Amino acid sequence: MRAWEVTGRGGAPGRLRLVDRPVPEPAPGEVLVRVEACGVCRTDLHVADGDLAPHRPRVVPGHEVVGTVVRPGSGGRFRAGDRVGVAWLRHTCGECRWCRSGTENLCPRAEFTGWDHDGGYAEYVVAAAAFAYRVPDSLPAEQAAPLLCAGIIGYRALRRAALPPGGRLGLYGFGASAHLTAQVALAQGAEVHVLTRGARARLMALELGAASAGDAYDEPPVPLDAAIVFAPVGDLVPVALEALDRGGSLVLAGIHLSDVPVLDYQRHLFLEKRLTTVTANTRADGEELLRLAGRLQVRAQVTSYPFEQADAALDDLATGRVTGVAVLAGWSDA
Repeated sequence: MRAWEVTGRGGAPGRLRLVDRPVPEPAPGEVLVRVEACGVCRTDLHVADGDLAPHRPRVVPGHEVVGTVVRPGSGGRFRAGDRVGVAWLRHTCGECRWCRSGTENLCPRAEFTGWDHDGGYAEYVVAAAAFAYRVPDSLPAEQAAPLLCAGIIGYRALRRAALPPGGRLGLYGFGASAHLTAQVALAQGAEVHVLTRGARARLMALELGAASAGDAYDEPPVPLDAAIVFAPVGDLVPVALEALDRGGSLVLAGIHLSDVPVLDYQRHLFLEKRLTTVTANTRADGEELLRLAGRLQVRAQVTSYPFEQADAALDDLATGRVTGVAVLAGWSDA
């Protein structure tokens, strides 16, 4: 099969290398999936550029995978022909106090698709059946793929933001995850204010129904009840905290963030403001989001690339040329 592997050099060009590999064999409890589409996530960029410490040499990135089961391992819950989604969280121990308490995303022995195990920038991927999702045939692969990370992480961040009914939500950065989160929040009655550097992203936010859209460092037109920082920029943390109203919550949704400046207690944290983060997701988050996205008609704005252009897609993501979400879909000669 054809697959893209991380070179270990980082930076563009040369983050990835297209190689031929044997089609992997599923072990008991795993499934072999022929990949239809794979979302291009900023976490893939962090893995390829070394912002996240390498867990596996020459790993194949990609953890927003939609495909068809072609060979189920023994004891699995899927059969050949089933349509499935493969997400970031691939394995947890099931025994630690976090797994037993419903917060398996905090499992210290968790393993991840496209970091610890090869992911979906390939013609085939092996997935753990217990951590795969059923994808309805009615949902196009290019729409389903972004839900499996961008959607899930944004949904978990929105839940952790504790936004009151009809509350004012600020979104810092407006890429793959934020534009899906905004749709969920708007459908639930929130007043959404977007703060992001890209003019095209600001226009998209307004088209989706945001009440305002300004630069990332602008002051929103109203105090915010909650905010989510999606951009991997630590400088935005004090900016977003200062924009919160009394008792407001700020959620940091990225797996990687540049250094956060020193905070001033009176300006940034006093008056019972809350600062928290999101770490991966639970399987329950994914199941809930997939059900909710269909009911609320959440739709990703997709820029499609053939799989042969995975390196170009990552470069476009790194340089801000992607509005919405990039998705790899189809090999050009397939």
